Amino acid sequence: MNKIKVGDEVQVTCGKSKGKRGTIKKIIRTEKFCRVVVEGVNLVKKHQKPNPNLGLEGGVIDIAMPMDVSNVAFYDAAENGISKVGIRLNDAGKKVRFTKKSSKDIG
Repeated sequence: MNKIKVGDEVQVTCGKSKGKRGTIKKIIRTEKFCRVVVEGVNLVKKHQKPNPNLGLEGGVIDIAMPMDVSNVAFYDAAENGISKVGIRLNDAGKKVRFTKKSSKDIG
């Protein structure tokens, strides 16, 4: 079981986007690293050519680039801040994620 999943709200802890919050759109896992793409964070400019077949207009667009998973932390809305995530067994014997600050289960 993974501690951070797609759709979780996270806060950036370091880098040029420090302090910004967003939801995870994509997780890229390999043997050497784990990266996440957070919506509206770590934006770069890309020059895009127009493609009338696909309906794309040309110009400069903003794209969210991947960042290392160690640079983000789970945002706990109940505590109004970041929190570490743990894994435990519930009463039915199934693994569930929980926040270590408030000890509440994550949906």
